[in-house]
Amino acid sequence: MRKLTVLIAALFMVAAAVPVSFAKTTFVTIGTGGVTGVYYPTGGAISRMVNAKSKEYGIKATVESTGGSVYNVNAVLAGDLEFGVAQSDIQYKAYYGKDEWKDKGPQKKLRSVFSVHPETITLIATEASGIKDIMTLKGNRVNLGNPGSGQLQNSKDLFEAFGINESDLKAEYIKAVEAPGLLQDERLDAFFYTVGHPNGNIKEATSGRIKVAIVPISGEPVDKLIAKYPYYAKSRIAIKDYPTAVNKEDVESVGVKATIVTSSDVDAKVVYAITKEVFDNFEEFKKIHPAFANLEREDLLMGLSAPIHPGALKYYKEAGLDKFIDKSLIQ
Repeated sequence: MRKLTVLIAALFMVAAAVPVSFAKTTFVTIGTGGVTGVYYPTGGAISRMVNAKSKEYGIKATVESTGGSVYNVNAVLAGDLEFGVAQSDIQYKAYYGKDEWKDKGPQKKLRSVFSVHPETITLIATEASGIKDIMTLKGNRVNLGNPGSGQLQNSKDLFEAFGINESDLKAEYIKAVEAPGLLQDERLDAFFYTVGHPNGNIKEATSGRIKVAIVPISGEPVDKLIAKYPYYAKSRIAIKDYPTAVNKEDVESVGVKATIVTSSDVDAKVVYAITKEVFDNFEEFKKIHPAFANLEREDLLMGLSAPIHPGALKYYKEAGLDKFIDKSLIQ
């Protein structure tokens, strides 16, 4: 009997010695986008950073390839994802209840964590199509983006600014990953893709048998677009990244920013851990994709519309970064 008592006591001592983080593991999923875009490696890098300290945080992160920004926001709000990558314009529209969320109303549980890289609306067209600008898309077979993607809404915003309708062209609504193959198979004349550069999808599209150009998106309609929707900004695509495209000079365009969002329902400790690992390992984070090369820490606090999650804000205050946050986002 005494031996049994000693054994039980020893087991209690071992259990007491186990760190709290071992007692319960919190599983989180990060919704990204297509595997050829920047969202997927971004989510992968974040998950690896957190998983490297899983014993310390008690968190295991996984990445899910999804339909994109709109899907990710809805899944986060529904509790199907803990985090999602979403374009800055989609974050804005969800929080304020516009466009896709007009009927549902403002999504006040949406929270910002940080932003990442700039994303440019990229229009790719075959040279044979004769497409030189937005207006010459009329009558052509053009992929606008799959339902649930931010790029579909970007396409619609551009059409509104330029005064054309989807019915003016032969619109397709497929995933961006499928578009380069269809373009090279001559089953599409052009496609839109809102993405950070350089991008493997665009390299694939410009490197095949069919000669392809990156079409400029510029002019007075773009100025009006930016005036109406302040989350848009002018950008430029470096043609050196796509040497097999027919372009000879850099291409003017317009874009948004990629952001990491979550819900007010997600535990502050989890959001704190995600934020801390990205910022504490910022130089390593920048190496995951050339689109991140010129980022500074304060850049990750720009382009946000939803309030900052308390877990992220705790880290920003500790690191002295809260001074870069729009005060209206601090609750």
